[in-house]
Amino acid sequence: MADGDFMQIALVQARAAAAAGEVPVGAVLVRSGQVIAVGGNAPIGQHDPSAHAEIVALRTAAKLMANYRLTDCELFVTLEPCAMCAGAILQARLKRVVFGAPDPKAGAAGSVLNLFANPQLNHQTQVQGGLQQAECAALLQDFFMHRREQLQETASPLRQDALRTPATRFAALPDYPWEGHYASDLPGLDGLRLHYLDVGPRDAAQCYLCLHDGVAWSYVFRQHIAAWLAAGHRVVAPDLIGFGMSDKPKKESWHDAERHRRVLGALVARLELQRCVVVRQNAGETLGSALAASEVERFVGELLLDITADASDPAYAAPFPDTGHQAAQRAFAHWVQA
Repeated sequence: MADGDFMQIALVQARAAAAAGEVPVGAVLVRSGQVIAVGGNAPIGQHDPSAHAEIVALRTAAKLMANYRLTDCELFVTLEPCAMCAGAILQARLKRVVFGAPDPKAGAAGSVLNLFANPQLNHQTQVQGGLQQAECAALLQDFFMHRREQLQETASPLRQDALRTPATRFAALPDYPWEGHYASDLPGLDGLRLHYLDVGPRDAAQCYLCLHDGVAWSYVFRQHIAAWLAAGHRVVAPDLIGFGMSDKPKKESWHDAERHRRVLGALVARLELQRCVVVRQNAGETLGSALAASEVERFVGELLLDITADASDPAYAAPFPDTGHQAAQRAFAHWVQA
């Protein structure tokens, strides 16, 4: 069996962990090309903070071999080991560790620190990262996305007079990698859930507040957001109620300019925006000008971008799967005609 075959076995363990409600990480311990132990994350189920997949596999193998030294063994794990697991691996004297996805928050094989590269240790374990990285990372990303959705549903139940676009409609959007935030307690929302991006340093010299028109949603600014972030700016891009990933009242009558301006003003105050430029998608978007006029101490100017949503791009249609989700678009069209 090749390294990839062993990582596939580890992925099976990771999926089993996910099915049990654990963070999906799996591990396989191999000796002379033969699997001698497997493990999946189990700290929740076992009420044991040390029950990471690697530790579970190491314990099983050590008992099987009646030896705490596993010098001829190799470990395949779907996620870069943390400091605890790296320490256990070094104590077991493993020959090699192969991991799939890096862990930028807790990885101890090069991401946060590299315990395996310390020359003062009396044992060196070979480390290889990135094997089947995309598949390992996708499993983790899907798990955490699903868990966030569950938490959001619990924290913000959907009103009976509104709709919520299924999260699957927004899966794998191109060039839209940012994790959003939600608010449901702002004045004017009446319990509806508002989605917004807030990316970049909070103390940036300049902030851009991006307001889409009555057809698009925050996705329309994705290229500009990336450029502003690269320049060190802060960017806030809400989906107005009725658009994007925000809740969508079923009736057009819910939508009026003053209500939307009040919600935006409350969001601006909540986020303590300063030195902010209001970015309007096109001349038909008037909320931005009204907001800037009412919050003059926070805004330093307006920027009008002539961006037209590409109707052929399925990403623009993602929030609006049927006519019930399109009430806000119809209401905003009346504003423009008026």
